[in-house]
Amino acid sequence: MTKAAMITICGRPNVGKSTLTNALVGEKVAIVSPKPQTTRNRITAIVERGGTQFVLLDTPGFHKPRTRLGDYMVNVVRESVADVDCVLMLVEPVASIGPQEEALIARLRETACPAILVINKIDTVEKGKLLEVIALYSAACDFDAIIPISARTGDGLDELLRELDKYAVEGPHFFPDDMITDQPERQICAELVREKLLRCLDKEIPHGTAVEITRFAEREDGVVEIDATIFCEKDSHKGIIIGKRGAMLKKVGELARADMEEFLGAKVFLQTWVKVRENWRDSLTQLRNFGYNDN
Repeated sequence: MTKAAMITICGRPNVGKSTLTNALVGEKVAIVSPKPQTTRNRITAIVERGGTQFVLLDTPGFHKPRTRLGDYMVNVVRESVADVDCVLMLVEPVASIGPQEEALIARLRETACPAILVINKIDTVEKGKLLEVIALYSAACDFDAIIPISARTGDGLDELLRELDKYAVEGPHFFPDDMITDQPERQICAELVREKLLRCLDKEIPHGTAVEITRFAEREDGVVEIDATIFCEKDSHKGIIIGKRGAMLKKVGELARADMEEFLGAKVFLQTWVKVRENWRDSLTQLRNFGYNDN
């Protein structure tokens, strides 16, 4: 007998949604960084446990948008918190409910979708503080369950999967059993480049970047040749991304190539370029070109 469940993971930026997704899958399918709004699209990840397939929908951080890209990201979250078997709302172990959490709770009430509150980062607080958080959210919303976890250490993940199994429906799996994500390889490679930009650059600059893979080809000797174009919003940003004598671009490329080789299981020859597309985050045409569209 096989079962399947569709699960949305939502929460404010930097709460650990992608870290949790990767931890449950056991492999890196979503990029992570200390900066907010790292995830821009809904990412589908597949986890199989004992004949049950959990399809995880990792969503962008729920925030107050300042650009059309931000509007798109928030809309992805709102649309994902509906028509699924269960929603995991991730929060940090802080005894206060912010406007992002209030808005998500309101959305859960609208959709009447079953929801579990997942308190992440429990390895960073004492037990007494955790009890305060549980009491606060229990009073705020009628969650089916409240499960404390640490996505970083793996604490509580087995209990979370056991709880999620209650929402699985008997029937065929949605995806082949050997799949861990539905993202194309070139999309994951583009995201790996963007992850390194987020990790290596400061302030607003990496948030104004997009990455397009313009060439992805395997040679006869097994080496994968990848050409990646990094788009930014200003000429001054282009200079910073390239760095003195190309040092920053070289660093980003080396870090991204190492992750690509691990992901693809092959040697990678990576070439990178930087181009300027002014204010692309507020251009509907450019957003569609980079794959950020409501379709």
